[in-house]
Amino acid sequence: MSSPVTDPSHEPLPRVLWSLLFGNFVIGTGVMVVPGTLNDIGTSLAVSVAVAGQLITAAAVMMFVGAPLLASVVAGWDRRRLLALSMLWYAVFLGLSALMPDFASLMVVRVLAVVSPAIFTPQAAACIGLLVSPAQRGRAITFVFLGWSVASVIGVPMGAWIGGTLGWRAAFGAVALLSLISAAWVWRSLPDGIRPPAFSRAAWAQTLQSRALMLCVAVTLLYSAGQFVLFSYFAPYFKLHLAVSPLELSLLFACFGACGLVGNVVMSRHIDRIGASRAVMWAVACMALSLLLWPLANSLALAALICVPWGLGCFASNSAQQARLVGIAPTLASGSIALNSAAMYAGQAVGAGSGGWLIAQGNMYDLHWFGLLGLLAAMGMSAWATRQPVHRLA
Repeated sequence: MSSPVTDPSHEPLPRVLWSLLFGNFVIGTGVMVVPGTLNDIGTSLAVSVAVAGQLITAAAVMMFVGAPLLASVVAGWDRRRLLALSMLWYAVFLGLSALMPDFASLMVVRVLAVVSPAIFTPQAAACIGLLVSPAQRGRAITFVFLGWSVASVIGVPMGAWIGGTLGWRAAFGAVALLSLISAAWVWRSLPDGIRPPAFSRAAWAQTLQSRALMLCVAVTLLYSAGQFVLFSYFAPYFKLHLAVSPLELSLLFACFGACGLVGNVVMSRHIDRIGASRAVMWAVACMALSLLLWPLANSLALAALICVPWGLGCFASNSAQQARLVGIAPTLASGSIALNSAAMYAGQAVGAGSGGWLIAQGNMYDLHWFGLLGLLAAMGMSAWATRQPVHRLA
């Protein structure tokens, strides 16, 4: 009597992926600790909210440049050492950030700190193909990216609450401690010898010449910019508009993050069935719905409710985009995911910079309309990308 055939896509994922998920949790918490503590940073260092928001822009520019550049520099490194060292770097520079006496020095150290996100997230995703079977690849990538969703549920509200009660320096110090824990976990859990193939000039050329891949990267740029026009300034926006307390702000971030976690879990379970391109479209449409309804957010309860679709689509869209890129060209995943991460960070820079400029012009309450335009453009670009031939890259 023959044994039943087991579908590989339903087999349990390797336990080693948990350390990568936790690493993304810490990375996401550290990246988003600034939006949650923006009010206290501005007050403590005697700068305006618009100026303090440029910490987000400068860090995003560094991550935008660093993700593809460092993908080539670290191509031959053992991933156990690379990922553990990147988290150790994060711990050191986040700790130093908490000690900076003025805004100018904080800006410099903050930019150095985000070298780690430029390395960890894309390189963790790129090595997953060596840790799981091809049938599990989409689920594994979305699983590891759950760390960013968990950061939005726990890390960002924690940072906002600590920043509002103990000060932004304590919030940065807490993330530095988590980074040390992550470095130790990655070192203990990852096996030696995980080295994705070096990304050659020919592979870069093939990636950059692929219309399907480059249009997908453009989608990420557009929806990231659309989100961060407003998301970067959640703390000052809600303080001005609804006079929220630090606790209320942290609860709002927690609600947003909980929806993000749910959205990513649902995405992880169903992406291989519905297809990555369709999943991206649904995720971006959810975010666009929230910004369309944003003028109705005239109370904390309504704001939390209107954030639900945004949260559901926010991190799910990133997970789906990574799975989409790997599906288009598995052998080019190291480069395409690095470019996608760069686009995500570039979008943050464009969004935060644009939002800061709009606030300086007295247009705080128009941020959502500019964000909505970015999301609608992303949906159009995604539809165009879906129609591109990809058979030569399979």
